[in-house]
Amino acid sequence: MCEYKVIFQPFNKAITVADGDNLLRTAMEAGVHINASCGGAGVCGKCRVLIESGTVEGGITEKLSADDLAKGYRLACQSRIRSDLVVRIPVESEVDAGVLNKFATPRKTARIHQVDFEELKDQGLFIPPVEKRYLELPPPNDQDRLPDVTRLINFLKAKYNEHRLVARLPVIRKIPDTLRNSAFKVTATLARPVHEGRKTHIINIEPGDTTNRNFAIAMDIGTTTVYGQLIDLISGEVVAQHGEFNGQISYGEDVLSRIVFAERPGGLDKLHQVVVATINTIIRRIVKEAKVELDEISSITLAGNTTMTQLLLKINPRYIRFAPYVPASTLYPPINAVDLGLELGDHVTALVYPAISSYVGGDIVAGVMGAGLYRTEEVTLYLDIGTNAEIVVGNKDWFACAACSAGPAFEGGGIKFGMRAAKGAIEDFSVDPVSLEPMLVTIGNVRPKGICGSGLITIVATFFEMGIIDSRGKFHVNLKTDRVREADGVCEYVLVWADETQIDRDITISENDIDNLIRAKGAIFSGFQTLLEEVGLRFEDVDKIVLAGGFGSYIDLEKAMVIGLLPETDPEKITFIGNGSLMGCRMSSLTNRIRRDVVEVTKKMTNFELSETPSFMNRYVASLFLPHTEINHFPKLKARMSARRRFLR
Repeated sequence: MCEYKVIFQPFNKAITVADGDNLLRTAMEAGVHINASCGGAGVCGKCRVLIESGTVEGGITEKLSADDLAKGYRLACQSRIRSDLVVRIPVESEVDAGVLNKFATPRKTARIHQVDFEELKDQGLFIPPVEKRYLELPPPNDQDRLPDVTRLINFLKAKYNEHRLVARLPVIRKIPDTLRNSAFKVTATLARPVHEGRKTHIINIEPGDTTNRNFAIAMDIGTTTVYGQLIDLISGEVVAQHGEFNGQISYGEDVLSRIVFAERPGGLDKLHQVVVATINTIIRRIVKEAKVELDEISSITLAGNTTMTQLLLKINPRYIRFAPYVPASTLYPPINAVDLGLELGDHVTALVYPAISSYVGGDIVAGVMGAGLYRTEEVTLYLDIGTNAEIVVGNKDWFACAACSAGPAFEGGGIKFGMRAAKGAIEDFSVDPVSLEPMLVTIGNVRPKGICGSGLITIVATFFEMGIIDSRGKFHVNLKTDRVREADGVCEYVLVWADETQIDRDITISENDIDNLIRAKGAIFSGFQTLLEEVGLRFEDVDKIVLAGGFGSYIDLEKAMVIGLLPETDPEKITFIGNGSLMGCRMSSLTNRIRRDVVEVTKKMTNFELSETPSFMNRYVASLFLPHTEINHFPKLKARMSARRRFLR
C-alpha cells in the first residue's frame, strides 16, 4: 500500500498516511484543528484548506468559489490524499496558531489484535475440534456382511488411524440410505474429544467428498446486541458475520430488569424464545450470505454474560441479583443445538463458554482465552467496557476478576444525543481554544445525528484540557461564545447547529451528560484500581492493557487518560481486541486446545465482589472528578495543564 507524508502549515506538523485517506481525518489524527461542524458531510464549508503542493482527489464543491479553486483551496472533509502534501490551514491570528501548535496532541488509538490462523498452526495450537474424512467403502456382499456402522468405523481406523469411535443415533439413522445412495462414497464428520483417551464421535455422514466444506458458527450473546460469525474450518477465515439487536431489549435494557421480567409468569420462556429468534435470524443471514448449507455446519460456540447464558438455556436467573449472588452453574455440558431451538442440523453440538460468577460470565472467559492471556507471563489488565464493565488481571499462573456497573454512557445511553457507533455518530472532535468553534468528524462522513461513546470521551477530554469545563464537569460561565448556553436550568454546549444535522435539532452536550460519563468512568477506574490493590499490585506493575468492547478501536487513548478512564501509561502497552467474546468463540471453533484449557483457566480465577469490598466506594467517590481528585495519578496531564495556564497568562 502506498504511503504519503502530509505536512500541515503553519504548524509544521507531519504525519504519514495511506493512499486515499481522508484529509480531515488525517488532520484530526495529527492534532491539527480545522473548523468543521457538519461531521465531514461537506455541507458547512468550514474545513477550507489550501493545498500548497501535492495532489488530492475531490474536495471541489459549490462551497468554494472559482477563485478559491484556482488558488488551490479544497474542502478537507471531501478530499482524499493521492500524493505527498503540504497543506496550509487558514488561521484567524498568530495567537490561534500558537495555542493550537502547543496543545493539540496527535490522536493515539490502541493497536488492534487479530487472530492469525497461520500463527495458530505454527504454534501447534491448530487442533480442529471437528474434522471431515472421505471414504470409498466396498459394499457388503454374501462374504462381507459387516453392519454399516462397523464398516464405516473399521475403514476410518484403517485409513486414518482413528480410534475409540462411536456413532451417534442420528448418524446411525442416516447411514444405511446415505451409503447406498452414494455408491458407498461418503464423508464422515468427526467431533474430537477435548481430552485425550476419550471417544471420538461420528456426528454426521454425507454423500460424496465434502471435506472442503466444513463450517462452524461463533456467537456472542450480548445484553444489547448479538453477533455471529461463520467460520471456514479449512482456511480459518470468517466468511460471513452479522449482528442484530438482542430481541430481549423490549423486555428490559439491562440484565437486572430482564431478571425481574423472567420472574413473571411465562417471562423466562419469552426471554428464551426471543434471544433464540435473534440467533436464528443471524444464522439465516450469514449462511445465505456465504452460500453455505445448514448441513455443512458442524458446531456452534456461544458466549455471553451469566444472565444472558442462563436465559438462553432457560435457567431461572432470579438468584443472580440477590446476595450472595449465586448463579445456577458456571460450567455447562455440550448441548444439542436443536434442543435449544436453534435452526441447525441435528448433528450440531452447541458449546457454551463457562462463567466465573454471577457478574463475570462466559463472554469474559472467552475474551481471556481468545486474546491468549492465559499463555503469557506478562501481567495483563483486561477491560471489557460496556454497560457492565468486567475486569480481569493476571497471567498464565493466576487471575483475579471483578465486575462493576458503569452504566450505558459508553454505548450512548443516558446521554441526550447519545447513540451507538453507527453512521452519523460524532466519533472525533477538537475545538479552537480561542473561538471555541468545533471540529468534528462522524462515522461515515455524513451529517451528524448523535454522539457515540468514543466521541463522548474525546469531547469531554477536550473541554477539560481547553478549560471549557472544570474538574467537576461544569462549564465555565465567562466563556465568549454563543455555543455555551443554558437550557432548562442546565448549561450545555452546541456541537452542531440544527441546519447542519440529520435530525433538524441542535446537537448538544450538557452538564448532565458529562456527569453521566464521569460516573461511568469513575466506576471503571475505581474498579480496576481496587482489584489491583486487592492482589497487591499497582498500575506500574501492569505490563499490558487489553481493551475489549464495541468502541475500543476508535477511542483516543490520550483522551481516555485525560478523563481518568484509563491510567496514565504508554499507549504502546494498550491493545484492542474488539469483541473479545466473539474472538474466544471463534478460537474455540478452530482449536481444541482452548476447549481443553478453559476449565483449568476458570479454576485459576478468583472473583472479587466489589460491592462487598469496603475500599471500592471510597475510590469511586474519589474518581468522580476529571481526571481524579488525586491529580498526581496523572503527572503528564498535570504538566500539560500547568504549561497551558502559564502560556495563556
